[in-house]
Amino acid sequence: MRFLVRKLDDFIRKANQVFEFTLEADCILRLQVSRAAHPVRLPDLTVETGEAVLLIHLWNERLPPVSPEGMDLAGAKRILRLFCHSLCLAAAYLQEDRQLDPVRAVGGVTILARSGLHESGSRFLQDMGFTVIPYSSRLRRFGEFWENFYSCLIIWTFNPGSMPPRPLIHLRRSEMWMSREAFLQRYRQAC
Repeated sequence: MRFLVRKLDDFIRKANQVFEFTLEADCILRLQVSRAAHPVRLPDLTVETGEAVLLIHLWNERLPPVSPEGMDLAGAKRILRLFCHSLCLAAAYLQEDRQLDPVRAVGGVTILARSGLHESGSRFLQDMGFTVIPYSSRLRRFGEFWENFYSCLIIWTFNPGSMPPRPLIHLRRSEMWMSREAFLQRYRQAC
């Protein structure tokens, strides 16, 4: 079954043009150039529907494995270091690739911000400089359920120890966004 999920993930990733932007082994992110599905209001700008955005995706195969007992402090620190390093690499790529000049914001959709027992995921992302907003699927809760189902399949396939602690039906997605300028200022200088 995991083999089929990997093949499906490969197909969906390629169909959505999600790509590896670096060969560096410590990078745990992939990128996707997309269009804003709705207006996104950020502290320093508003991204209008249809404007170019850069979506970040976890590179599932490269995430450190989590034991069945859960994440320990050393593992959490390692993932934080890898995530910050990957954001720095993404900022360098965004700044250097002239084809990405139209990109207005960097962000994505995650279950990490609201899938735990409290809102610590949102605080973590805000501390990383992102604005966290509620996610709304075009198909509402029905669509969000199937997106969460797919996310859980991916987690089960690549890193089963990191399965969310709540039942699938209770998972909620959030969006995380940062303007291009704020992202470059924060992460380009950190590398």
